[in-house]
Amino acid sequence: MAQQRFGADGWVAIERHDHVAELIMDRPKAMNAVSTAMADSLAQACDELAADRSVRAVVLTSTHERAFCVGADLKERNSLTDAELMRQRPRTRAAYTGVLELPMPTIAAVHGFALGGGYELALACDLIVADATATVGLPEVSVGVIPGGGGTQLLPRRVGAARAAELVFTARRVPAPEAAELGLVDQLVEEGRDRAEALELAARIARNSPLGLRAAKRAMRLGHGLDLRTGLDLEDGAWRSVAFSGDRTEGVAAFNEKREPQWPGE
Repeated sequence: MAQQRFGADGWVAIERHDHVAELIMDRPKAMNAVSTAMADSLAQACDELAADRSVRAVVLTSTHERAFCVGADLKERNSLTDAELMRQRPRTRAAYTGVLELPMPTIAAVHGFALGGGYELALACDLIVADATATVGLPEVSVGVIPGGGGTQLLPRRVGAARAAELVFTARRVPAPEAAELGLVDQLVEEGRDRAEALELAARIARNSPLGLRAAKRAMRLGHGLDLRTGLDLEDGAWRSVAFSGDRTEGVAAFNEKREPQWPGE
């Protein structure tokens, strides 16, 4: 299946599987460490996916056999002046927000090391499927910084404030079984099965209404942390955005006619 490559080095690719898009990190010599160029490529690929109305679900994967992503490229970071680091910041941030703000459901397929910015990329996804080799963590305070790819905000939303504080403050690495027990990942699968299981899950998701999926994600993401009444009003707005759509008409008709829906996506 043809891949669309991004960036001069081609470290990020998109491969399409019908209505599922696989967002592939492919910087093997650096275990997918997020350099400035890698960040630019991720941001460009996410812009492409966000604009593609045919994509109903995205799976973020890695080609490296021992790592999902080891986080920031500290070798590059060590060579930057303070001024250069400040100029780099918006570019690296764009990579993480690019994944976070994808309008369709997203799944991270994690194996091996997913540390620092690597785990933050997984946290930016809606669901995380991890295999038995996975090790996750946010160790940034051990090198004098903090999680800066969304970790201080996304991890508490996933596991609660106290659990997130313990993990961030200790900088500890969490192996797959404990990660599943603590809710750091959502599904634990056999070694080597993370990509296949994530793609299968994405295919099940992609059978549903593309408008419905995007509206449901928008309501859940924007409603988190709001008071109940405000959240219900937000949900009502999302409902209204799809209730009179072609997808709703087709979905009801297909149900009554006992057939698979052919979603118009409008």
